[in-house]
Amino acid sequence: MKGRHNYLCRQKLYDAEKKPLLTGLVEIEDFAVIKDWEPKTKTGDRVELKKLPEASTVWSKLDARRDLCSGQKCEQFERCFITLMRQRALDSDIVIVNHHLFFADLAIRDPEFGAIIPEYSAVVFDEAHEIEQVASEHFGIALSTYQFDELARDTESVARLGQFGSRELRRILDTLRERAIAFFELLPGEQGRAGFRNRKQFLERHFRDYQDLLRALELLGVHLKLIKKKSEEVSPLVRRVGEIGHALEFLIAGEDGNFVHWVERRGRGIFLQATPIDVSAILAERLFDQVPTVVLTSATLAVDSKFDFIRRRLGISSARELVVPGHFDYQKQALFYIPMSLPDPRADGFVKAASEEVVRILKASRGRAFVLFTSYQQMRLIHDQVSFAIEYPTLLQGTGPKTALLEEFRSTPHCVLFATASFWQGVDVPGEQLSCVIIDKLPFAVPSDPVVEARIRNIREAQGEPFYEYQVPEAVIALKQGFGRLIRNRKDRGVLALLDNRISRQRYGQVFFDSLPDYAYTNDIAEVERFFNHV
Repeated sequence: MKGRHNYLCRQKLYDAEKKPLLTGLVEIEDFAVIKDWEPKTKTGDRVELKKLPEASTVWSKLDARRDLCSGQKCEQFERCFITLMRQRALDSDIVIVNHHLFFADLAIRDPEFGAIIPEYSAVVFDEAHEIEQVASEHFGIALSTYQFDELARDTESVARLGQFGSRELRRILDTLRERAIAFFELLPGEQGRAGFRNRKQFLERHFRDYQDLLRALELLGVHLKLIKKKSEEVSPLVRRVGEIGHALEFLIAGEDGNFVHWVERRGRGIFLQATPIDVSAILAERLFDQVPTVVLTSATLAVDSKFDFIRRRLGISSARELVVPGHFDYQKQALFYIPMSLPDPRADGFVKAASEEVVRILKASRGRAFVLFTSYQQMRLIHDQVSFAIEYPTLLQGTGPKTALLEEFRSTPHCVLFATASFWQGVDVPGEQLSCVIIDKLPFAVPSDPVVEARIRNIREAQGEPFYEYQVPEAVIALKQGFGRLIRNRKDRGVLALLDNRISRQRYGQVFFDSLPDYAYTNDIAEVERFFNHV
């Protein structure tokens, strides 16, 4: 099972033939591809549409996401691909979903819309180290300028189809758009993420703007409810108006101390969010206390061969534990290299020295490497220096889709890929094509990030030590994930290089060494060269 946006909505497709939905020749061509495919497909899964470009703007207008879904009232409910998917799941003994769909379902289980996944008595989580982050997203609250714009646009579209458009409705929607833009522009922060700590002062200062936006939402909801001959698509719009209003009230005036509030400005979009500081109580109540059997598994779940960290973060009071020995001969297959001559990663001279070291390593490995970074800025700075100093082809994250970059890496001899967090896990390139993984520094979470900062403060207020209880274990798991890209089978050989020698100089570094597999270890670049020259 996949998320709703992966599936075609038949009703939207049929409606699109009756109303002006498409813009431009490209969208008309893409629509024709989807229309021709719809009678033939049994699943409605977009993955079958090989001819539809990944960047097609038509799919988001026709997919089965919940925003305009009228549920059982829809004419196509019996033939709906979501209904058919759920029927297949009900008939199955084992259902496979990703973490996001599982926690989206867990967070909003609703008899009509939310309970996509059938009842279950056992759950097996692979890559269970991701649970806290994904659960935090789905048990949080979020609003953005895009949601207000999409609500207005969808209302206009449904009004055209249902023939209840009017000058009054147009005025209400224009007012909603204007007030949403004006209100979100008042939120603090520049580009990027920033904490929203002074909400009380903000509310006092901008109370009228806040009330104006709530009234605009309320006015739209009342107008939609008073439509006499309304189509089935109006009910989801009324529901959305209510959900957005409740979210706005929680985000601005809510007083739940277990949430950290923050603002992100990304391009033209402004996002207002509240994230649980601690999901352990939520998971204990909603998952571990409800489901008879929950199995958590991951190659990086243990820190220093213990599960204390994951149990504490996820609210697991009792569990049977097993650390399974690795089946690779890491002493022979992998060499862990730490250059001790490099400056501290926080020093001004680090980028230049690290770039020169990366060049030395890549010449020894003859390319065939991932160079992984903890920040985009560091990635671009080092890539710009290294790419001109080596003879091997290079790829840079952000210059193309992740899947396209991976495919090009796999098919290009001696290629070097420069990338950040999204390539640290879930990427599999077995064989000689990936023979080296270089990581710029220990992957500590940025302490100024509003969610990380709130979790650190929460642990400190409970008389704990956030650095050793939270920051170090998180970084250990992230480093293990990054290094895990290299040795994927019994025949793989390669070098793992960490350009951050704090792991050898600082007391906390021992936790990393105790948590990593038993790699062969060196500080000498000559050993790296000999390793690659050995057949």
